[in-house]
Amino acid sequence: MEMMDAIAALAALAQETRLSIFRTLVRAHAPTGDGGGLPAGEIAEALDVPPATLSFHLKELARAGLVTSRRQGRSIVYRADLSAMRDLTDFLLKDCCQGACGVVGTPARQRKAECVR
Repeated sequence: MEMMDAIAALAALAQETRLSIFRTLVRAHAPTGDGGGLPAGEIAEALDVPPATLSFHLKELARAGLVTSRRQGRSIVYRADLSAMRDLTDFLLKDCCQGACGVVGTPARQRKAECVR
């Protein structure tokens, strides 16, 4: 991930409604099958956000590469792009502990033990 991509993703998430939308979509993520996601109407209802406002925030998240969409019948279903979030966290943690511990891709319990040494 490039620095400017990371800045765009962090800026998109640095707003209360967008962060809530992203977290809602993460909870709706399905690891198999159609990939899960939620129609815009369900997101708006769950977060009590007007449709026009939701549309604006979804566009910002999509522009930052954190949300994807697909047409399903008459609805557009939105989904958190977890690989993009993984790339962002990898970028942020790349030099954790000056390389002394393998944070990315390592179970939390093991990371804690390695970083405490």
